[in-house]
Amino acid sequence: MKDSKILDRYRAYLAIEKGLSVNTVESYLKDLKGFFDFMKERGKDTLAFGKEDIMSYLAYLTDNAYSTASRSRFIASIRGYCRYLIIEKIIEENPAETLHPPKQWERLPKALDITDIKGLLDTEIPARFYLRDTAMLELMYSSGLRVSEIVSLKVEDINFQGGFLRVMGKGSKERIVPINQRASEKIKRYFTELRAGVLKGRTSAFVFLSNRGEPMTRQRFWQALKDYGKAAGLNITPHSIRHSFATHLLDGGADLRSVQKMLGHADISTTQIYTKVSSDKIKKTYRQYHPRAK
Repeated sequence: MKDSKILDRYRAYLAIEKGLSVNTVESYLKDLKGFFDFMKERGKDTLAFGKEDIMSYLAYLTDNAYSTASRSRFIASIRGYCRYLIIEKIIEENPAETLHPPKQWERLPKALDITDIKGLLDTEIPARFYLRDTAMLELMYSSGLRVSEIVSLKVEDINFQGGFLRVMGKGSKERIVPINQRASEKIKRYFTELRAGVLKGRTSAFVFLSNRGEPMTRQRFWQALKDYGKAAGLNITPHSIRHSFATHLLDGGADLRSVQKMLGHADISTTQIYTKVSSDKIKKTYRQYHPRAK
């Protein structure tokens, strides 16, 4: 596969799955293209680079007076790209695994208010695929799934009677997550009132289908989410829905370990960032009730 095609897919992954801004995505891709040009000038395959190639490029950046911030951003860019290549099974070993840029201030995720989430999930759009799209939105919030996990979900992965899903997450790691009754009912309605008509007598292992009866793409889900966000008066991303799932669980008293398992985080330190978001509720309670808080 040509690196240009991989970069196009990686751009979509960063924007849709990771929820990064357009400017951030383009900055990362600019870093990678600079590295690829460096490799090509030396007659090397851009998909067969190793750690020594990355270190050579960092030395090149240093020799050409690139700032520490620029070099740190490149390390972040190449680490993210290598993780993506591992996820997509394009490479087997991560050459950037041990590279560590200077620690930056943590960027806290933005969670929607519960009233905003309710408004989003109650929004109706007069469109043919409303039943599919509203089922996907409900599922994302009720179970905290990533976009890639929703579009790859198969019919056999849903246990309506038991109230859970079997999800294949990053690194082909399987996990079990709950599904609430509202999401279950919306999926069942989508099955009976829309999906069968889309298939026209054919079969598909995948739950959510395009108008051609093929599995949904990340890009199509992203577009649907933007349409519903606009209709609800909200600026949202798939990542903000997942953030809201985790934050609202912790606000409601869920323990961190359970949230980690539901999100599919390999390291609990990744989940701990949500405790900082939820601490806003603690601060409000303190200011409201402590006699010397004001």
